[in-house]
This record gives sequence, structure tokens and C-alpha cells, in this order.
Amino acid sequence: MNESDSTPYIGQVVLIKKGRDTGLLGIVIQQLDDNFVLIADGDKRKFDRPKKKNLHHLYFYDFISPEVQNSIIETGRVTNGKLRYALTKFVDEVLDDLMKGDELDGERRCD
Repeated sequence: MNESDSTPYIGQVVLIKKGRDTGLLGIVIQQLDDNFVLIADGDKRKFDRPKKKNLHHLYFYDFISPEVQNSIIETGRVTNGKLRYALTKFVDEVLDDLMKGDELDGERRCD
């Protein structure tokens, strides 16, 4: 998903492009309206105190954590440990593969 797509999904991993937390990863835990979402990472931004972010200030990865998504849909909340686990899993499995692919192409992408 990129900036032109319309709807972020609960449990989707995002990269913060603007603001104090630039360069950090987070997970969408709620969509407020057409322009804003709440994100948390389970560490700096806990589930109980998420960050409100403008959609234009985020880069959306094509990765949705099923653990986080199911937990929020079923119970209305998710543990901070589950958020940290989902981000660690994303970095270890998906992000490393993306970086390897960029290096093989001779390019480095700076998101």
C-alpha cells in the first residue's frame, strides 16, 4: 500500500515519515477518520497511549499482522507485547528481505 491508496488497515505496519518519531515503525490500531489513524508500537507508544498521525505522514507497508488484527477485532485491544512481537517479526522477516532485494538491484531505498 502506498500513499495514494485510500484505506489503512488495523494491524498494518507503518513507517513514520514526519514528526518527532521520524524513522520509527508502528502499527495502525484504529482509524479515526479519512485523514488520521492511531498508531502504537508497544514500547515508546503503548496501546493505552497511541499516537494520532496524519495519513500523509506515514508510509504503509504491505504487511498486516494477523495477531494484532485478530486481537483488536475480537477483544477491542491488544497487548503491548503482541505489538512488539509483530514489529520484531516484520523487521526480521519482511524488512530484511526488502533490504536484500534492494541491495541485489544495486539500489538503496530510503523510506
